[in-house]
Amino acid sequence: MTYELIITEKPSAAMKMAYALSDSKPVKKSNKGVPYYLLSHDKKDIVVVPAVGHLFGVAEKKSNGFKYPSFDIEWVPTSQIDKRNSYSQKYADTIKQLSKDASSYTVACDYDVEGEVIGLNCIKFLCNKKDANRMKFSTLTKPDLISSYNNKSNTLDWGQANAGETRHFMDWLYGINISRALTLSINKKGKKTTLSTGRVQGPTLKLIVDKEKEIQDFKTETYWQLQLKGDIKGEQLIAIHENDRFFEEKKANLILEKTSGKNGTVKVVEKDEKTHIPPYAFDLTTLQIEAYRSLQISPKQTLALAQNLYTSGYISYPRTSSQKIPPTIGYKRIIDAISKQDDYSKICQEILGKDKIYPRQGSKDDPAHPAIYPTGNNPKKLKTEEKKVYDLIVRRFLSAFGEPAKRLHTTMKIVVEEELFIAKGKETTEKGWYVYYGKHSNARDEKIPKAEAGSKVTVESIEKLEKQTEPPRRYTPASIIKELENRNLGTKSTRAQIIDTLFKRTFVKGTQLEATDLGIGVVKSLEIYSPKIVDEELTKHFEEEMDEIRESKKTKETVIEEAKEMLKEILDDFKKNEDKIGSELLKAQNKTEDKESLGICPVCKEGKLLIKRGRFGRFVACDKYPECNTTYKLPSSGFIESTDKTCEHCKTPIISVKMKGRKKQEVCINPKCSGKDNGEDENEEKPCPKCDGTLKLRTSVYGKFYGCSNYPKCRCTEKVSNGKA
Repeated sequence: MTYELIITEKPSAAMKMAYALSDSKPVKKSNKGVPYYLLSHDKKDIVVVPAVGHLFGVAEKKSNGFKYPSFDIEWVPTSQIDKRNSYSQKYADTIKQLSKDASSYTVACDYDVEGEVIGLNCIKFLCNKKDANRMKFSTLTKPDLISSYNNKSNTLDWGQANAGETRHFMDWLYGINISRALTLSINKKGKKTTLSTGRVQGPTLKLIVDKEKEIQDFKTETYWQLQLKGDIKGEQLIAIHENDRFFEEKKANLILEKTSGKNGTVKVVEKDEKTHIPPYAFDLTTLQIEAYRSLQISPKQTLALAQNLYTSGYISYPRTSSQKIPPTIGYKRIIDAISKQDDYSKICQEILGKDKIYPRQGSKDDPAHPAIYPTGNNPKKLKTEEKKVYDLIVRRFLSAFGEPAKRLHTTMKIVVEEELFIAKGKETTEKGWYVYYGKHSNARDEKIPKAEAGSKVTVESIEKLEKQTEPPRRYTPASIIKELENRNLGTKSTRAQIIDTLFKRTFVKGTQLEATDLGIGVVKSLEIYSPKIVDEELTKHFEEEMDEIRESKKTKETVIEEAKEMLKEILDDFKKNEDKIGSELLKAQNKTEDKESLGICPVCKEGKLLIKRGRFGRFVACDKYPECNTTYKLPSSGFIESTDKTCEHCKTPIISVKMKGRKKQEVCINPKCSGKDNGEDENEEKPCPKCDGTLKLRTSVYGKFYGCSNYPKCRCTEKVSNGKA
């Protein structure tokens, strides 16, 4: 039997594809645990099989140890690159086996650069073919998948594929070679540690470090404000002197003496009604920024949650740069479907009752996908964070169809002994789309008393407030992503991952991105001895060239050769200054470790306990490893700071943990600390009240607690009696 082989990016997409295209119910098969589906579509036999993300990655053709430069690279199975990816081999084997009897091939991976590369490598290395049909879709809904199949192109998107291959090769060439150079330079100074940088990571770190320098160089100045407290016809009023800031206290004192004990009069009331037009639907960057602002969810987590919603069929493809929603998605159909969900029923009915249903469109476009929109499918059993992001996306989409909101801005000028004080207020006069956006709207009313010119103001007090100028704000995980987009550094899909890497390398810390001494040291040494590594202009140049590859204006071979020549120059300069760079990095590393140290190791009494980041998250380890293998687990979430305290029970260091929505807590890092023992029977179990599992006694940094045996599917926990969990 021959058939058409359709390759999807993930197993969940394969299942949706099979059920969408099948004339009846598809037949599910399995090979080594890899699912695939047999079906018939319009009397044509089809097999749908999934990849599991990238089945091939870039690696050296021949191992070069840890030497640089290294330019001889090729695509190899990801299972050979990292043992953690060994599971991917069975997916590759299944695709290869099923390709033998296939008469035609169709790539149905996500329609973007990464999806194109995944599909191309499957076709080239597993199916042994040079090209394939290509499906393009933005939602995993049945109508879209059927339409995509019926309108598939007879070739891959080669501009996208070549741009994707170029990006992978460039990222490897720059990332591996420069990271090896950094690591070897500090290793030769006797410090065994791993450092990294890359095409985008270097300039990104420089942005954060430059901001840190601004903050460190900022000189605080004292200034004074004169604040009037009073009332108009019984309504409270607060106003500030028109000068706002007095940097000479004498001037503030003179006005204070002049106005002391005097009442005032309203000189003028100025009113300005401003129109706030509806927002456009989200692109990925604005979704990440808004989720951080409204929900306090990090950009990286937002992308992961949005991806889950997409693969579940609840929203369109999230990795988009577009702020436009084309009519072809069917506005009325989607809004009508959303109206079946109780939370949005009233809003949808209001929109559907309009004579004209058309959303506000943003300026940015994406040739591959529209802005993010809900499909109309009613979500089932969403996790808490998924539900929050889904609600944000739905309300943003519906808001685009809303009416403008109006806000009245009022400025009241009050005269006291010829001195002018100003009070300002804001008030929503027409809610418009604010109603649709709900709790995500940040429009807050600031009311002031109603009055006309000539109204008397009873002054209760005029106070002199001493204040200080504040340094520039650090970047947040959301604002740095916006800055990277503005500077055309990185891609919408990779920016959040780059920030995460900076955390893992301890180049930055904190919820407000603070550059560590190590991060500052890396940038400082590179700026002096190898500035091109952190030069954003070089990175932007290659980003623009990859766009030209996508548009078939340049070839990948030309761009890669140019990148190699540039990299050779960079690495030659680096080698000449390797000793100096290593010395600078060693100083910075030691300075960071001194600050991050939790104190002397209680086991070997010689090493320092340091906070580390590994493949399973954060932990504490002795820096004398492997001579001393002392380690302690740390909470997977929350902001951790060292303290100068040790536990009174076991003499182990105490850390400070700040969890979202909770007070800061100080805990001993030793889970076996006698202070955490509550006398509970280690073997005691009880039924879980939320599922069919059992609650077992477990130990964390906070002490003992009962946790469900079905974790992570069930996260039910209970405190122990007299315990500290």
